[in-house]
Amino acid sequence: MGTTQNLVHGAGLGLRRSFLSAYLERIVEAPPTVGFYEVAPENWITIGGKLGKQFRAMTERFDFVCHGLSLSIGSTDPLDEDFVRAVKQFMRDHQIKFYSEHLSYCSKEGHLYDLMPIPFTAEAVSHVAARIQRVQDILEQKIAIENVSYYAAPGQEMAEIDFFNAVVAEADCDVLIDINNIYVNSVNHGYDAETFLKAMPAHRIAYAHIAGHYVEAEDFLVDTHGAEIVDPVWKLLGKAYELYGVFPTLLERDFNIPAIDELLREVSTIKAIQQAWYQHHAQQSA
Repeated sequence: MGTTQNLVHGAGLGLRRSFLSAYLERIVEAPPTVGFYEVAPENWITIGGKLGKQFRAMTERFDFVCHGLSLSIGSTDPLDEDFVRAVKQFMRDHQIKFYSEHLSYCSKEGHLYDLMPIPFTAEAVSHVAARIQRVQDILEQKIAIENVSYYAAPGQEMAEIDFFNAVVAEADCDVLIDINNIYVNSVNHGYDAETFLKAMPAHRIAYAHIAGHYVEAEDFLVDTHGAEIVDPVWKLLGKAYELYGVFPTLLERDFNIPAIDELLREVSTIKAIQQAWYQHHAQQSA
């Protein structure tokens, strides 16, 4: 079963239907130096007509990955294998490189329309890992699992990082490392973000997310993907590269979406942090 690592490169952008038309016009004027794009398959599998043609025009030219929203990998509901097969066909149709999902659940005898925290327990590790393995068997490739933001930890028996690492080890899957989620959780739950980062299974990192958040209070942040990325999160990305080398990193923006040039400015910041790492190591080896 092939690894998801090194299939995309550079700085990426989450593609949203709301700005696809404007983005295609922007590409005609001056093709941006975006390394890859990401879409939620749930939002695109059934798209036809003009949007479908525009999406095909993008996937024929650029590298894409899928990031799922509704697989509900931690749920006790039966795994939706029909959906996984639909994702597999969608990925084949558009030559999409790989698939990632959240380490969470969003269904209990029906969809909950939010990402809920899985209890950090040994029983949950085995349950979730088996479901991830089944998804990988159907897709015939590894998937990447994302560390998520959470605001409560019901039934907690182990630390978040220990739970996360146990799941990915038992499932033998790859990792989508979300830099903003590490920062948000470190503030909300009172742990050191760099210590958490250092405990991540670096050899499994396929790519990363980075995004903005909302400050509800000094000790309570909400992961919204609706604001600019703040300096501490940029610095944490730099620290991640310092620890593990540069890995593909994608900008997420889902709300309060600004003009295309503003999105591309943040993508350029990712590229600048990546380039600084390369320059530093080139100087060290000179």
